[in-house]
Amino acid sequence: METNNINTKQVLTLQEVSNYTGLSKSYLYKLTHRSEIPFYKPNGKMIYFDRTELETWLKRNRSKSLTEIKQEVTDSITLK
Repeated sequence: METNNINTKQVLTLQEVSNYTGLSKSYLYKLTHRSEIPFYKPNGKMIYFDRTELETWLKRNRSKSLTEIKQEVTDSITLK
């Protein structure tokens, strides 16, 4: 039930983000302190996260699969 609620909300609490990502609350606090993750603190106390921004942050630094790398090499050789 909790997971369905998290999947439909646009703004998430720290606990919900912890549950959603599997990251500990202390690690999320560390990331916010270092400004390494986008977050909101509207009243100066509670921390909130925008789902879209969080998902973009989670998807950064994508590693290509071996198949994608091989295809790029093949495409590069074919173009020369």
